[in-house]
This record gives sequence, structure tokens and C-alpha cells, in this order.
Amino acid sequence: MTRLARREFDAVVVGGGLAGLAAAQRLAAHGRSVALVEKCGRLGGSSAMSGGWFALSGTALQRRAGVEDSDERFLADMVESGGGVADPALLRALVEGQAGAIAAIDRADAWTGELKVSAGMTRARAHLIRIDALLAHLQHEAVSAGAVLLPGLAAGGLVTEGARVVGVSSERGDLIGSSGVVLATGGFSRSRELIELFVPGQAAAMPYGGVGNTGDGLRMAWRLGAGLADIGHVAATYGQHPETTDDEHELLTANYLGAILVNERGERFADESASYKVLGSAVLGQPGGTAFQVFDSVVRARSRPGVPLSDMERLEELGHLVSAPTIRDLARELGVPAERLARTVAEYNESVAGRRDDAFGRLGLVNGTGSLVPVASAPFFAYAAVSAMTSTYGGLSVAPDGSVKRVDGSRIDGLYAAGEVVGGFHGASYMTGTALTKALVFGARVADAIAHG
Repeated sequence: MTRLARREFDAVVVGGGLAGLAAAQRLAAHGRSVALVEKCGRLGGSSAMSGGWFALSGTALQRRAGVEDSDERFLADMVESGGGVADPALLRALVEGQAGAIAAIDRADAWTGELKVSAGMTRARAHLIRIDALLAHLQHEAVSAGAVLLPGLAAGGLVTEGARVVGVSSERGDLIGSSGVVLATGGFSRSRELIELFVPGQAAAMPYGGVGNTGDGLRMAWRLGAGLADIGHVAATYGQHPETTDDEHELLTANYLGAILVNERGERFADESASYKVLGSAVLGQPGGTAFQVFDSVVRARSRPGVPLSDMERLEELGHLVSAPTIRDLARELGVPAERLARTVAEYNESVAGRRDDAFGRLGLVNGTGSLVPVASAPFFAYAAVSAMTSTYGGLSVAPDGSVKRVDGSRIDGLYAAGEVVGGFHGASYMTGTALTKALVFGARVADAIAHG
């Protein structure tokens, strides 16, 4: 391959997912020359594979639905879902940056009207966004404003002058970003080496996420002494079918609609309303690393065709939703002990009726909210699911403006990061939709820091 001459820009963005495109678009809108390099042949990364849920508070959609939410409640929920581990300054910056994210979604005309309560929320705050439309619009805006997009080109490392980062190297020459370099390279869900290094207890999870998520940006910054945050809390997500592919993400959370989870012995083992990250770790400890979502026709009727996490019709089309006229018949279809599953369901139904305490303290559908329903109305259904490493929400330590910090807390001059490569936002667990929100908010935020620096 012909090596290019050194090329100079005001800024260089590494990674073409949501955070990278948001940064490139915003930098170009500020009138800065910017190059975006993406090692894969097409842009989008993990964002393009996601369900498209964004956590946002105080939106017009919430107001129309009569949902009473606030920035303060959003912040409190993130602190709670993160176990008090997340950096409060980063959480506040995320909440304060929502207006810009909402404006970007508006420009892309990417709202769907879907709104729900999901993991880590005490209010309906998960907004379904047409992620493909949002990514495409940001790309269009970036290119129209003069950004140079370079898919199929991997960054080999960071170029420094003294202690300052001034660009990235590649096999086709150095790309210089005189005002700053943005790492938006995603996480390390596809790196078995890094998973085993940081969270060996999660190594059995199914690798997922963007195929380019091998920890490149994290390694680049690590070489310069970058600090890390939340790495030890990284956990797989429960709910993915073991035969899912990169082309179709089969993820169901029927437990948030009323289903129970049982293992291969036909036994419950956790509070099904907990975060799917907490459940992901619990399922990894079960026989075969699998759990069945078991529910009845009442929950089946709550399916939302075309809506990620709730689309049972599509799973039925794929042959991955099992049904039977009785619980014992369902057990035989699944290959689990029929008497044990029948007893498990009966005990659960007793707790829903208030005649006994729930064995695992379940009080609601999701995060303690929503009224429980018994597993009682035939026919009955089951969905087999495993824990998948869809994202790694720990990463580089950053300041509220997105500048990367060293292990001693000092800043690495000229280096910024946004998106999944960054830690400090999620702490010990994860609220649905906050990953995409932080990518969009902080992609723009680091661009502002570079443009005004």
C-alpha cells in the first residue's frame, strides 16, 4: 500500500461510531479541519449494532406521555445504578449536555415515539431512537462541513511531541491534529486478552459488540500513562440468544415485562427486576451459562414488534421462542425437570399473590417498578438466553471536558476520549441507554473543548 505523506488537520478523531461521528461533526461545524479514521471498512461500530435506546430526561416525549422526570432524578438514578462508584462530575456533565443530544436527534428526525422504563430507571426514560438515521445524518453533516472520513484505515499509535499528543500514525502516513486527538475507538468486548486481564470472571461471556472493539484506543493511551476507571466492574449483558449473529442482535428482556428466569434445573436464582448487567453475572454462574425466560400469554401479549428488547414476534419467526400448553409440557420442550419447574412457577405465583415472600426479594418488573403478574395463563413460553459482552463500560479516566487523565490525575496534553473507550460513567452497573447518550453528548463535548482550547 502506498504510504501517504504526513497530513495536517486541526484535529484527528479515531473511531467512527456514534461518539466519533459526533465529535467530527461538531469540530467541522466549528470550522475546524478534521480527519476521522476508522479501521473497519464501514462506520458505525457498536452503535450501529445497538438497540438504539437513549436515556434522556425532561423530553417532549416524556411530557406528552405524562412522565414526571427531571435532571435531578436522572442523576440520582445513575448514581444509584452505579453503586455510588461513578464519577459525579461526569454524570452531571452528561445530564447538562442532553440538550445538544436532543437537538442532534431532532435534526436527524430519528425519534420513534417509543418510551419505557428499563434497567436502572425509576421513570420511563429509555427513548428508542432510529440509530441508523442518527448515524447517517451525523455523517452527512460532518462531510458537508468539510470533515475527511477515512474508513478502512487503522491508527497504529499516537504521535507525540514532547509530552503533547499531536496526531496518530498509520500505515499510510501520520495524520496530525494540531489542536487535539479524540479517541472514540470503542471498548474491548472482542479482546479475549483484555477481558481475561481485567475481568476474568466474565471471560465465558459471548463476545459481541463492534468487531473492531479490541481495545485499541485504551492501549494507545495506556502507553502514555493514562489512568483507568470502572474496569473491574465490566460485566456481560443477559438476554441474548446463543445463536445470535452480528447481523441480527437477538436480545429479549421479557423479565422486565413479567417473566421469571430459571436455570437448567428449573430453578429461579435471582431477582429478575435487577439490571441485565447484574443478571449477566448471575447467569454466568448457572449450569451451562444459560437461563430461560419463562412467561405466559399475558406477558406474550406485551410484545412490541420491531422494538429491541421486546420483539417476541421476530424471535418466534426465527424459531427461538418455545411454547407449550402447560408448564410441564414447556419443561419437556426445554429439557428441564418438569416437576421442579412446575413447583418453581407455583411458588412464584404464591409470592405474586402475597401469600409468601419472594425468595429473591422481587418487588417489581424492572428496578422495583411495575406490578408483578403470575405465570398462569396458557399457553406458556420460554426463551433461552446467555450473557454476552455487548459493551465494556469501563475504560480511560477522563475529566468532565473529555481530556484523558494520567494515573496521577494530571492531563495528557492534546488527548481526549469519548464513548465506550471511557470509564467513570457507569460505575458498578449500567442504566439502559446511558452508553449511547454519553457517546453523543461527549463526542460533542470533546469537540467543543478542542475548538475553544
